[in-house]
Amino acid sequence: MSVPQGRRSSTFTRLLRHGFTDPSAAERLLDTPDLSAVRSDPLLLDALGATADPDLALHGLVRLVEAQDGDPERRELLDTLLTAKPLRDRLLGVLGASEALADHLARHPLDWQALVTYEPSDLHPGVEEFERGLADAADPVSLRVSYRRCLLSIAARDVCGTTDIAQTAAELADLATATLRAALAIAQTDAPADAALCRLAVIAMGKCGGHELNYVSDVDVIFVGEAADGADEGKALQAATRLASHMMRICSETTIEGTIWPVDANLRPEGRNGPLVRTLSSHLAYYQRWAKTWEFQALLKARPVAGDLPLGEEYVRTLAPLVWQAAERENFVPDVQKMRKRVVENIPAGELDRELKLGPGGLRDVEFAVQLLQLVHGRADLSLRSGTTLDALAALADGGYVGRVDAVQLDDAYRFLRTLEHRIQLYRLRRTHLVPEDDADLRRTGRSMGMRTEPITELHRAWRRHTSVVRRLHEKLFYRPLLDAVAQLAPGETRLSTGAARERLVALGYADPSAALRHLEALASGVSRKAAIQRTLLPVLLGWFADSADPDAGLLNFRKVSDALGKTPWYLRLLRDEGAAAENLARVLSAGRLAPDLLMRAPEAVALLGDQRGLEPRGHAQLEQEVLAAVGRADGAEQAVAAARGVRRRELFRTSAADIIASYGTEDTPAEADQGALVDRVGGAVSDLTAATLAGTLRAVVREGWGDELPTRFAIIAMGRFGGHELGYGSDADVLFVHEPREGVDDHQAAKAAHRVVSEMQRLLALPSADPPLLIDADLRPEGKSGPLVRSLKSYEAYYRRWSLVWESQALLRAEPVAGDLDLGRAFIDLIDPLRYPAEGLGEDAVREIRRLKARMESERLPRGADPTLHTKLGRGGLSDVEWTVQLMQLQQGWAEPGLRTTRTREALAAACAAELIPAEEAAILDEAWVMASRVRGAVMLVRGRPGDTFPSDGRELAAVGRYLGYDPGHVGDMLDDYRRATRRARAIMEERFYGA
Repeated sequence: MSVPQGRRSSTFTRLLRHGFTDPSAAERLLDTPDLSAVRSDPLLLDALGATADPDLALHGLVRLVEAQDGDPERRELLDTLLTAKPLRDRLLGVLGASEALADHLARHPLDWQALVTYEPSDLHPGVEEFERGLADAADPVSLRVSYRRCLLSIAARDVCGTTDIAQTAAELADLATATLRAALAIAQTDAPADAALCRLAVIAMGKCGGHELNYVSDVDVIFVGEAADGADEGKALQAATRLASHMMRICSETTIEGTIWPVDANLRPEGRNGPLVRTLSSHLAYYQRWAKTWEFQALLKARPVAGDLPLGEEYVRTLAPLVWQAAERENFVPDVQKMRKRVVENIPAGELDRELKLGPGGLRDVEFAVQLLQLVHGRADLSLRSGTTLDALAALADGGYVGRVDAVQLDDAYRFLRTLEHRIQLYRLRRTHLVPEDDADLRRTGRSMGMRTEPITELHRAWRRHTSVVRRLHEKLFYRPLLDAVAQLAPGETRLSTGAARERLVALGYADPSAALRHLEALASGVSRKAAIQRTLLPVLLGWFADSADPDAGLLNFRKVSDALGKTPWYLRLLRDEGAAAENLARVLSAGRLAPDLLMRAPEAVALLGDQRGLEPRGHAQLEQEVLAAVGRADGAEQAVAAARGVRRRELFRTSAADIIASYGTEDTPAEADQGALVDRVGGAVSDLTAATLAGTLRAVVREGWGDELPTRFAIIAMGRFGGHELGYGSDADVLFVHEPREGVDDHQAAKAAHRVVSEMQRLLALPSADPPLLIDADLRPEGKSGPLVRSLKSYEAYYRRWSLVWESQALLRAEPVAGDLDLGRAFIDLIDPLRYPAEGLGEDAVREIRRLKARMESERLPRGADPTLHTKLGRGGLSDVEWTVQLMQLQQGWAEPGLRTTRTREALAAACAAELIPAEEAAILDEAWVMASRVRGAVMLVRGRPGDTFPSDGRELAAVGRYLGYDPGHVGDMLDDYRRATRRARAIMEERFYGA
């Protein structure tokens, strides 16, 4: 309850001034007889006010005083020692920072005496001192009490600033070591027969092994066992396993005194599924044959701590060569790429911004960067082989592997984040890496770190600043020293040797490090403004290239673009200033051949990457208007078609770049999850662009040969994927040509003009060009290759009336006018609608014929040697299977269901599902297979620069297809399994729905 301003006592005012948030409650506590000495001692009030939470400290002091049970001697000793500044500051500092340790003191009121000594030998105790502190612990309960008593002294030195974060973490690791030894001794005492049978070594891993433990953390261990002299190995390992399990329970189980910390042995070979204890030879065999890169990374911190120490030292000594050869392993690069992807999937979305450990710019980023550089360069440089993060970082800076300024900033950020983590955990001694949300918790935490004016605001500001530093340096840490090695701008500075630079590039995925260094030197050397900007951009760009399947291609392509545009003022400014432009460019340049090749032909298209709206596909009308305008300005048909190709080139780059960026995602734009939407967007964009290009070519031919008007009306009808708005980057344009003589023009003259138009369009579009070809395929016309390229509308009518076959009705399902005389095009559609949507559907003979044609295609057209489970077009459950299934439903039910009268496969499948012609589950399976097959075809074209219907055989190309499809490095096997699974399910539905199997 608040006190009126005029009635506030002088004590109340002093309490407010000393940082109490509830001075009324504090005043009532100070009024109790037990605290009369405190109330009258201004130094004690000053000491309370110096704590992280004066209210918490006072409450803890009251509980401690009350716990003395009225014993005059205890109370007199406490009162006397409270006047001694070192003890007073340490005791109140702990009480103001840790509710959990205040609870311990209330239960064990004499343990405060552990804080009395303040001698030099007490400042930095080691394992031996802690072992003495735990010597009386004979069971799990007493071990917990002794452990907390030792923890009191560590926390006191920490909160009073006697030790820094590195010393505190080392003391916690030493206390953990002593505790593991005490727990193992208890286990051996409880089972002397087991202890006699075996040698058991306990290897500390993780933060305990690295001498950088938290207040509350799992203590990671690995167990090594051997038979004692004369003992049977099998029985010895069983005995060692029982001892290890008992030791773990002693530390981990909850008792009336709570718990200590969980002992976690999941870093052992095979994890949870592996035996708890292995012999040294068994460990060695596993690491030689099966271990992954992260397991060698974990071994950087391995340290024998308990049990048979000579056996533990032999374990570390035996495995060390394997640790330092890890960077030479064949799978090192994909493993590193996987590890470099931040593991945030299991963090709830609402907690990501509060995560100190796994969040962006968190502790894991620092630790991973340091450990990776150790693995790469520690092979030759023994000074880097430390298990402690800050020691290793200092050694990397001393050796020139990390810039000194970067190392200082990273050291500062890491110390801040670890201190923040410690102070958060200390409050309740609970394992957490989340920054609290409650103001009281934030205030206490900020004050514990010396922030007294505006602790909450200051804490948030400092936290964001340090995480920002880590995020900025995480990539530059790997790559900026590479630039320093080639730029040669700072004589006298320690720089990476050429050999070390090559080692680092190889470890980060660059297959040709010598060429990469040459590119870096060409881009970043010199004192020009251009080189200075490149030195700013490249450390981040190199990281994005390294995340791709082909870093070398990314860097080479970037050099080519920079050589082409480097003197253009806007180019580097765009990359430096326009947010996602640089990352977009890096993703595009390293994703395959198609997009970079297009960009090299039109480097100015880089500007499209600076604005998200620049990557949105343009509509058919807008494209056609631009193409026709470009054709109109050209001199002659060939120049006109070249102009149309220029528009097509730029728009293909726009579409492919948007596709790549949407698939990979960037920091500003996450990867799109709707694969079907990506397929639809690419298919629609490429189809619209093809239609506009054909319209421009038609205009160029007519203008060249006839001026303003052709003697016959002329229309282009899209067929196949073109008509279905499903074209891929390398698809041919399936078309039909139709004409209708103008009034007063005889049929022969009109037909001659129409044939000349088609022939000239084919010639112009077939002219040699570095652009992706646009081939016109008219084989779906009446009589196929034997029939005339172009017919009049009346000729089509006569043919379809007398000679049309069922396959032609099926092909016409995709017919749609796209260029030329649209009224004529619509007349053609009116003509064919009764054929493709026959009244009352198909007869049994027609259905049998379609099935026969499909079976024949499967047996004859699949390329020899092709894997039918991986061929996207003709393979099991691929595009053909899904499309023929959908088209059969359209032929049978299109007359009755308007929704089926569409040229688009997915739209027709959805309409069939809505009309209950196919269950939703089956429709979803067919749709998934069709989308996946379409995505694979698009990926192959993007990666290889030429079309293909199956997965590439080249490993790097296959990995690039996997990255485009959303698979992490090293998971191409999962991609192939998923594809086979999806298409196998689609094939089963096709066989039932299409063949009636």
